[in-house]
Amino acid sequence: MRKLPSLNGLKAFEAAARTGSFAEAAGELNVSPAAISRLVRLLEERLGVSLFERGANRLMLTEKGRAYQRGLTPLFDGISSLTAQVTSAPRASALTVGIGPTFAVRWLIPRLGEFRAREPGVDVRITMGGAAADFADDWTCGVKLGAGHWPGLVAEPLFKAELTPVCAPALARKLKSPDDLDANAMLRVSHSPGDWPLWLAAAGRADLRPQGPELGFYGQAMQAAADGVGVALGVTPYIDDDLAAGRLVAPFDLRTPKNVEWYLIYQAARRGEREFEAFRDWIIAAAQA
Repeated sequence: MRKLPSLNGLKAFEAAARTGSFAEAAGELNVSPAAISRLVRLLEERLGVSLFERGANRLMLTEKGRAYQRGLTPLFDGISSLTAQVTSAPRASALTVGIGPTFAVRWLIPRLGEFRAREPGVDVRITMGGAAADFADDWTCGVKLGAGHWPGLVAEPLFKAELTPVCAPALARKLKSPDDLDANAMLRVSHSPGDWPLWLAAAGRADLRPQGPELGFYGQAMQAAADGVGVALGVTPYIDDDLAAGRLVAPFDLRTPKNVEWYLIYQAARRGEREFEAFRDWIIAAAQA
């Protein structure tokens, strides 16, 4: 059977010792300074040792008082932390993925239900910083298009990026070869001006200069193409689902490598975290599929 002093006495002493004042301890514990003084005095009588040296305008711990406080404060902190754990509502483990908006809408979100079914306890949070956004320390991981070199980060390839023109089915029926392309109907993406020249050079039409509407993101260009506005230069995997569903058609067989790939990027310290490892395994398998 444990022989313990009064808990109220211990609380009063620990608060007074930590704050250096009966008045501050009284405010913390919501009692009067006189009550703190009395509880500490009773504790000293119970222990048979002096814990404080009391002066007219000062309060100093004795050597035994300092030793007692050094042991008590971590114990009270531990009780507080344990109580918070026991009484708090269970929370899902959070996993933050940093990606561009088009990748989110065109690839990840349509497949996210698969991961949620596999890992229902993981709270997935998607933050869309755009293609040029730097990796943020509070991200668990990210997906970026690039050459695979990001200082301080691990980069694992997911899939290659290939370029091919896509358009609505009605327009596709009029396009028999790259010679049928109308420069004024060739949709452009502002942050990737080199895409069309790369594909046109491979198609033997390096002389053609796209003059169609300019969009800010691949996703906008894909939507404009599906709506019949013109021909967009699609990049995998953005176009995969639309091609499979028939919303978009690739009128030509030629696909040109974009000379960059899609990578899963993360800090090496994330290795071993259950939530991250589960997401990593899933997204790599999904990309291969």
